[in-house]
Amino acid sequence: MKNLAISTEDRNAALISEPALAKLAVKIEQLDLPFRVMLTAMTVMLLWAGAYKMTDPGSEGIEVLVNNSPLISWHFHIFGVHTGGDLIGLTEIVAALLMLVGLFRPQAGIVGGGIAVMMFFVTSTMLITTPDAITHVNGVGYMSFLGLFLYKDLLALGVSLYLITRFGHRAATQKA
Repeated sequence: MKNLAISTEDRNAALISEPALAKLAVKIEQLDLPFRVMLTAMTVMLLWAGAYKMTDPGSEGIEVLVNNSPLISWHFHIFGVHTGGDLIGLTEIVAALLMLVGLFRPQAGIVGGGIAVMMFFVTSTMLITTPDAITHVNGVGYMSFLGLFLYKDLLALGVSLYLITRFGHRAATQKA
């Protein structure tokens, strides 16, 4: 009877001989494009959003979100809307800068990713606590524009977790 187990070498050889889509997938992995695109997008978003929260419209724009969150409503009560917005914005900027430094010192990227995970966890819960995040049309609940704005933070939470793992792999290979 013939052995049906496929070795890693056979699997890799089969992948190389696969059609163009499989070759494209391998090339994307070799270029580390998922990591590069997610890191670039995350840092741009955090830098831009962080800077915006340090403006009057930016801090006032998140006031309804923060005030309705049991996890962070204390923040604006203690610091006020504008200083609170500055602190939130600064936290986002620090997370982004740590992720960028993570390209050279992966441990910094892990810390930056951890900060982002905490931020996006908190903001993801705002989907539940913010009034008008869900709208009803003909008896069916849908996410409003505000709800969709908040929902993207679930994706950002996943990206932050992914970046932590990639920085962790980089840190482990640097020490080896």
